[in-house]
Amino acid sequence: SSGINAEYGDNQIKVVGVNSTFALIFFPRFTSYFLRKMALAASPEQAAEATKLFDLLKKDEKCTSLLNKHLNAERLGALKDKKTKVNGTLADCIRSGCENTDSGVGIYACDPEGYTVFAPVLDEVIKDYHKVEVLNHPAHDFGKKTVETDPEWQKELDSDLVVSTRVRVGRSYNGLAFPPCIKDEDRAQIETNAKGAFETFTGQLAGKYHPLDGMSEDEKREHTENHFLFNDHDRFLRSAGGYKNWPHNRGIYFNKDKNFLVWVNEEDHLRLISMQKGGNLKEVYLRLITAIEAIEEYNKAKGLTFAEREGLGYLTFCPSNLGTTLRASVHVKVPNLAKNEADLKAACAKYNLQPRGIHGEHTESVGGVYDISNKRRMGLTEFQAIEEMRKGVTEIIKLEKALAEKK
Repeated sequence: SSGINAEYGDNQIKVVGVNSTFALIFFPRFTSYFLRKMALAASPEQAAEATKLFDLLKKDEKCTSLLNKHLNAERLGALKDKKTKVNGTLADCIRSGCENTDSGVGIYACDPEGYTVFAPVLDEVIKDYHKVEVLNHPAHDFGKKTVETDPEWQKELDSDLVVSTRVRVGRSYNGLAFPPCIKDEDRAQIETNAKGAFETFTGQLAGKYHPLDGMSEDEKREHTENHFLFNDHDRFLRSAGGYKNWPHNRGIYFNKDKNFLVWVNEEDHLRLISMQKGGNLKEVYLRLITAIEAIEEYNKAKGLTFAEREGLGYLTFCPSNLGTTLRASVHVKVPNLAKNEADLKAACAKYNLQPRGIHGEHTESVGGVYDISNKRRMGLTEFQAIEEMRKGVTEIIKLEKALAEKK
C-alpha cells in the first residue's frame, strides 16, 4: 500500500519511491530484511546434513544448550535450505553444538553474513546469552578522553592484591569466512592483512610477528610459559572446523615489552590483547585503544573493513563475543572472599563480573587467585563495559580487605 519497491543485486539495495529522509531512517532495516530474502540456496546435501545434525541434537534429552533451546523444527525448516555468499550453511553453524551436546551456547556463525542469513535462530541465542530483550547495541565509544583525564582513572587498582591486568577485543574482516567454512586462501589473506598492519606499528606497539608454522619447540615452550601461545586442544572448536590445515597461516604478534599481542587466525580472525603485571588499568586500556586505532587507519588506507551488523556491533565467530567484544580482566588475590566460592560468585554477580580460574573457564583457582572480568559485552559502549569492570573490581577488593581485617 505504501508503493515502496526494492531493487537489489549482489552488492547493493536501492529503495525506490520514497523520499531521502525515509530511506535514510529505514534503510538499515530494509538491508537486514532483504539480505535474508536474498540468501542463496543450499544444496540438498547441505540441507540434509542440517536435518541430520538437528536430529542428533534433539536425541540428547539432557541437552541444555542455547542452540537446543532456540532451534526448533520450524526454524530448521526455514533455514536449512539457505547459505551465505561464502557457502556457509546452517549445518556449519550448528555442527559443533550438535556433536557436542554438552555445549553451553552450541552455535557459531559460519561467517559475518551468517548473522543476517541465520538471524531467526542466532538473534534468539544472542538475546538469551547477553540477557537483552532487543538487539540495539549502541555506537562505539572507547571513552579515551575520559580515561586520560578523569581523576578516578589515574588511580591504579590495588597492587597488593591485583597480580595482572588484561584487556582484549576480537575483530573479523568483512567478506571472509569463520572456521566452519573458511578456505586456506582466506586464512592466508587474513594473515597478509594483519602482517601489513603490524608493519605500521611504531613506539610501544613495535614488535615482531611469529608464525606458528615452523616455530621451534623451544619457542613454543617459551611462548606457552608466557601465556602467549594458543593451541589446538579444544574439542568444541575442532568440531566447528577451527583446526583445519593447522598450523598454517596462524601466528602471534607481540611488541618488544611483551605487553601487547595479537593472535592471528586462532578462533577469530584477530584477537588484540593488552596486558601487564600489576593494576594499572589505564595503561593497559589506552595501549589497546592505540593498537585498534592503528589497525583501523591501515584498514582505511587499504580499503579493508571489520565486520559489524546494526544492533549487534562487532561480529566475531561466537555469539557470546559480540557488541564491544571487550573482555577486561584482572588476576586478583581474594583468598578470604573465595573461601566460600558461592559468596565470591554472588559478590561478582552484583557488579556484573564473572570469576573463573586463572587458566580460563572451567579451571580451578591457584593460591586464592581468580580471574575476574566484565560479564556484559553487548548493549553498552566499550567505555561503559570497562568502567563497570573497574568499579566492580574496586568493590571486590574492598570486600576482600574487610574480611582480611576481621581475621
